[in-house]
Amino acid sequence: MQKKIYVAGMFDDDTAKKVDTAVRGVAGVTNVAANASKAQILVDFVDGTAGIEESIDKAIKSAGVDVLN
Repeated sequence: MQKKIYVAGMFDDDTAKKVDTAVRGVAGVTNVAANASKAQILVDFVDGTAGIEESIDKAIKSAGVDVLN
């Protein structure tokens, strides 16, 4: 399953890399593409993994970025 997440606070490529690394560490995530210029993150993950969407949001926030949706 793929989810597009809009964020605030991801202003440059360094922050995008931090977010990318944090989200890749979530169990069940198969691919991540963080784009600072679009203020969005595309995340592919195994559908049905318990609590994965909440874990992804927490990983994004741990990198200092706010989830908008």
